[in-house]
Amino acid sequence: MLSEPDVWESDVVLADGGTVHLRRIRTDDNEQLLHLYERLSGESLYLRFFSPVSPPTAAQLDSLSVIDDAGRFALVAELGDDLVAVARYDRTPGTSEAEVAFTVQDDQQGRGLGTILLEHLASAARVHGITSFVASTLPHNRRMLDVFVSAGFEVDRSFADGTVHVHFPITPTETSIAAQRAREHVSEAASVARLLAPRSIAVIGAGRRAGTIGHEIFRNLLRAGFTGPVYPVNREALSVASVRSYRSVLEVPDAIDLAIVCVPAPEVIDVVRDCATRRVGGLVIISAGFAEVGQDRAASEHELVELARRHGMRLVGPNCMGVVNTNPAIAMHATFAPFIPPRGRVAFSSQSGALGIELMGEAAELGLGISTFVSVGNKADVSGNDLLQYWEDDAETDVILLYLESFGNPRKFARLARRVSRTKPIVAVKSGRSNAGRRAASSHTAALASSDVAVDALFRQAGVIRVDTLEQFFDTAQLLAHQPLPAGRSVVIVSNGGGPGTLAADACEANGLEVLELPAAVQATLRTFVSPDAAVANPVDLVASATDDQYERALRTVLGEPTVDAVIVIFVPPLVTAADDVARAISAAAGTAPTKTVAACFLGHRGLVEALRPADDGQRPIPSYAFPEAVSFALARVAGHAEWRRRPTGVVPTFTDVDLDGAREVVARFLTESPTGGWLDAADATRLISCFGITNAPLVPVSDAEGAIAAAGVLGYPVALKAGAGAIVHKSDVGGVHLDLGSAGDLREAYAALQTSLGPDHVGAVVQPMVAAGIETIVGVTHDPSFGPLVLFGMGGVAAELLRDTSLRILPLTDLDAHELVRSLRSSPLLFGYRGAPESDVDALEDLLLRVGHLADTLPEVSELDCNPVVVSPSGAVAVDIKIHLTPERPGAAPGLRRLR
Repeated sequence: MLSEPDVWESDVVLADGGTVHLRRIRTDDNEQLLHLYERLSGESLYLRFFSPVSPPTAAQLDSLSVIDDAGRFALVAELGDDLVAVARYDRTPGTSEAEVAFTVQDDQQGRGLGTILLEHLASAARVHGITSFVASTLPHNRRMLDVFVSAGFEVDRSFADGTVHVHFPITPTETSIAAQRAREHVSEAASVARLLAPRSIAVIGAGRRAGTIGHEIFRNLLRAGFTGPVYPVNREALSVASVRSYRSVLEVPDAIDLAIVCVPAPEVIDVVRDCATRRVGGLVIISAGFAEVGQDRAASEHELVELARRHGMRLVGPNCMGVVNTNPAIAMHATFAPFIPPRGRVAFSSQSGALGIELMGEAAELGLGISTFVSVGNKADVSGNDLLQYWEDDAETDVILLYLESFGNPRKFARLARRVSRTKPIVAVKSGRSNAGRRAASSHTAALASSDVAVDALFRQAGVIRVDTLEQFFDTAQLLAHQPLPAGRSVVIVSNGGGPGTLAADACEANGLEVLELPAAVQATLRTFVSPDAAVANPVDLVASATDDQYERALRTVLGEPTVDAVIVIFVPPLVTAADDVARAISAAAGTAPTKTVAACFLGHRGLVEALRPADDGQRPIPSYAFPEAVSFALARVAGHAEWRRRPTGVVPTFTDVDLDGAREVVARFLTESPTGGWLDAADATRLISCFGITNAPLVPVSDAEGAIAAAGVLGYPVALKAGAGAIVHKSDVGGVHLDLGSAGDLREAYAALQTSLGPDHVGAVVQPMVAAGIETIVGVTHDPSFGPLVLFGMGGVAAELLRDTSLRILPLTDLDAHELVRSLRSSPLLFGYRGAPESDVDALEDLLLRVGHLADTLPEVSELDCNPVVVSPSGAVAVDIKIHLTPERPGAAPGLRRLR
């Protein structure tokens, strides 16, 4: 057996949304293995062994359960207390090939169990240098043949002696990764469907007394008209709300798809055991008193999740407020909110239980109907990533709202959100913007990369609309839910007051929108029917006496102008014009331009004005805001999202000139000598980045002044002399950098000064030629404990941390990410010929960024990397000073392997 932890043990989701537990086989599994074979049908035994067989003997069972990982390895799948599948490989001696075989219990076949076992087997095999699998099967064993093909591997088939022989490489390819992610999507969406679209519900802990949580959830399910049966479970009552109750979920006579658990925390584990026995489909645990109250209760929470998953159930909560699905075919309101939310097309998840119901109520007041609502609570199992998988295909959902306090798997979130955002906008409030959680950092890159900056990078890359406040959250959601995305940033403001119009114009421009003067022809048309005192350039001020007819004609006119992308309509209620008349006029005019974005500001009134709901069901409602700044902010966020959608998706480049073996040799040698990790010396750091084709300044390690002079003679004066110790981060701060040394005398003097400054920290030095002048930038990598590797770009040199002009991206880095990074800084114009200076070689800089991203994605041992400065000039981009910190990689399965947290 391997000495590393058992990384092959995990819970996985199957194609129908159920779960099983995978682990490596053990020698004490023999009895369960025997039972598995005894449960197999004759046909399954025949297809597995090619002939009728008797149950295996004790000796045969021993041979099946004994493994050595490198040559023989097997995984089993557990459902409850039973082994329901086993998969194994046996290596062909002296080769990198192994034979693979599967046995799946008859009633578990067709659930995708064979395919996910194959994924995990292939990952284990690759760790031990196996590169391909072979298998033999009977021609009519379509299920097994489909497992190999659906996995996305390139399968080579041959037929001989009545048997189909298959051979396929197990190295991941774009096709196999895409197939794996497609299966992941189907299975995780199905697991959430079990929770949000049940056919029957049991409320466990449904009390008789009004006002108690269990009672109110049960009553809300009845009030909302849930379309299936609802069973109250109360161990002491005969009925709840005049409905017969049951003392235990075990007594409910019918199948139960979903259990809502509202009992005290100490009783929850027994309830989950009963649900497991009863084969309940999924759980929503309202009960609090778990990890949120302290680490001593986290173990109880983990036990709940482990028990639920082992018995095929996903779990929402604990410590949550419940779930809602307003689809009339389901009509499930399983929360204790004092209202039934209106049906709509906005899906909403809240990590905060305390805020969840209040936010749902706020949405209802603003006219934002809900499609589904999930209070995820402690996120012990089901998280925002699972919900995104479900909402992506949900025909009832157009817009997704997320209130987040933490990320479980940020990199997966980025991948999913990037895909979902292409068709359904995601708006997120992420709490925790302060610097209090910033870790102590030793490198420039780590010091510049706070977690909140990483969140911004994640949302930016994934197309998620981030807002800072709950008010902005709903303001943005209103516009997305009710209006089309704008085609651009050109905005016209129409109002009946000069002050509000000016405020709106200022807010629009501050948020990056364009308030351009209307064409002369449009202004002339407006002049034909507005007051002589009106302003028509933009903003259009119709003055206080404006009638509803003038509003409608003005709006029709500006909406008909092709250069206008959006219109903000402001109404200050005067005595002469009724607000409802103006609202109807706005709605009528907006109906003539259904592809353009229209938003209203009825000053002082927040929410959907009833008269802005069109009588025609085919026309969109027009959201209204209380103040011009709010509508301007929302429109700017939505316009930015529309731009993100229009841009290309970007490509992660493939580099053919990377010496990966050489790079891994540098890493392995260092970690062999320094098992706990540490900083590479300058020579090894340069050697490592050179393996990835990253242009750098030549470097010669030296141990004394004479060696330095000899090196300078080869490199050519002028040269730089620097401290060689990798552990010295800020070399210039401790006298470890001497530049522009033009002679042997200068170099000898500098070496002596270096020795004096560093004292016992002096362990040699390096000599480099001076690099041609250019713009000093920093390119780096830091490893965030939540987000993984992050690539940083900014203005560099000794003032990098003072200026803090930086930008981050999460891996993998695409060509579009690199393009945007170099243009994302306040000082980016310096790279493009600012004030007559020559333009830098930005293409070379983008290439360097992409190669650094590839290095970070390929070598997980690189925990920090600084290229500071990277000097960018018209002739290229050169990394001058390089620092790399290595940390031993924790043994584990492949990062992309399908498994639950």
